[in-house]
Amino acid sequence: MASSIGERLGEMRGFNPGIGRPDGGRMKRLVGIAAALVVALVLLPTTFTYVNPGYVGIEISRIGNGVSRDPLQPGIKIRNPLTTDIVEYPIFMQTMTLAKDGDASSHGQINVNSAEGQPISLDVSMSFELDAAKVPQLYTRFRKDIEQIQSVYVTSTIRMALQEVMGSEQITDILGPKKAEVVQKAQDLLTKRLTPDGIMVRQFTINELRPPPSVIAAINEKNVMQQQALTAQNQLQKQEFEARGAAFQAEGRAKAILAEAEAQAKANRLLAESITPTLVQYEMTKKWNGQMPQVTGGAMPMISLPTKP
Repeated sequence: MASSIGERLGEMRGFNPGIGRPDGGRMKRLVGIAAALVVALVLLPTTFTYVNPGYVGIEISRIGNGVSRDPLQPGIKIRNPLTTDIVEYPIFMQTMTLAKDGDASSHGQINVNSAEGQPISLDVSMSFELDAAKVPQLYTRFRKDIEQIQSVYVTSTIRMALQEVMGSEQITDILGPKKAEVVQKAQDLLTKRLTPDGIMVRQFTINELRPPPSVIAAINEKNVMQQQALTAQNQLQKQEFEARGAAFQAEGRAKAILAEAEAQAKANRLLAESITPTLVQYEMTKKWNGQMPQVTGGAMPMISLPTKP
């Protein structure tokens, strides 16, 4: 009776009744199971990863430090949290700004030199998308997120492209007639250099150009002089037109006077040729009223009437 009670107490306390010491193997098994349950509960939430819409996932192996070639599409993904990790990259349209006084997302202004060595500060913006198929390649090359890639690699690429384009142009052309051409050339260079990394440039814009104040003053002075020269030229042309008009008028008046004189001379000539003594006597006779003059000289005025030939 006593021995059976002792055996039961020994079992309850973990003693082997045959040996008289604790059952170590069973205890280890219980501890292992408990630890496994704890680890499972901790890792279970990280086993499932959700890739958000507008993003692709990149599966990274922590053991071999490799990157999966195929991007993970949006949705719930199962992974081994102990050996793999998933990084998301946005593939929707993004716009980065490089400005002097921009917001927190701005990476600072761009400073370049023109062909004459004149410094120019620029505020620019670039809209781009990531090629989903090349996102693993992009991560493999830089091992950084897209914000870090923008702030370093993309910014330096924009700066080099602008320097290459503007470094071959005069500053007056950059500020004036060739501004659109400069923007297009810069965008073409950025497209050529960023596309192989999966960064597809959609639009590049120069928002503001800030040349040195001395250049602005020289350009303004030149514009004033050109305006004055244009005004003087217009005034000269106006005077020439007015002089030509006056000459035409004078010539017209001279021609009119000449024509009138010629007409008058011709009329006088014809009139002189038509006047004869007989015609004069006839005209005098038509105008005589039949009365003799009241006061006469010593002779009697006689009126000769025309006779037949």
